[in-house]
Amino acid sequence: MRISEIFYSVQGEGSLTGVPSVFVRTSGCNLRCTWCDTPYASWKPEGPEMPTAEIMAEVLRHPARHVVVTGGEPLIAKGIHELLAAFHQAGKHITIETAGTILPEGIPVDLASISPKLANSTPSVEKAGAAWVQRHEQTRLQPAVLKAWLEHAPDYQLKFVISSEADLQEAQTVIDSIGLPVPPEKVLLMPEGTSMEAMRSRYSLLVAACLSHGYRLSPRLHIELFGNKRGT
Repeated sequence: MRISEIFYSVQGEGSLTGVPSVFVRTSGCNLRCTWCDTPYASWKPEGPEMPTAEIMAEVLRHPARHVVVTGGEPLIAKGIHELLAAFHQAGKHITIETAGTILPEGIPVDLASISPKLANSTPSVEKAGAAWVQRHEQTRLQPAVLKAWLEHAPDYQLKFVISSEADLQEAQTVIDSIGLPVPPEKVLLMPEGTSMEAMRSRYSLLVAACLSHGYRLSPRLHIELFGNKRGT
């Protein structure tokens, strides 16, 4: 399995914000989000091939019970089922960070952190090329797959990257398309941006939406603590 990085930090997003966790970032993605903050795991995948035993050894060096498997898109990683089974057998709490475009197919997970990609994620032809724009648009939203994740995972959260009122409206359309009741506290709104200034410019919009609909605001703690850099 190609691994971009493994590091020990506190979770910066979602319902487990602040929890010490070991992050395993796979390299490779089936999307090309224009605002992606980990291009080394998606647009230009980097990192060595590592067997499950080597990944486990690195994870077990750290005292955390929580393991966050992220990417890129971890569900396309070769050997991901074997790795997740190993984490489960070791008694780890498993968070999977996914765009929700690939079926879970029985994988062990404790928290499915699902981030459906809105239209604001689609890159320009100049940036990604016509083929990737078409592939991204055809892939980014899979309501049937989202429903499967909600039915499969013991716990889940739906994280939406928001930069405008139009994004909020689209997020609601996505939620409605799943076909299952989604408690509002399971919907997390995250400001688009990789700097404190950019994120703060979105907060008034997000806070208003949370107060209106009962959603949760999800700041990006790791940006505040460490800035936009690897290994955090």
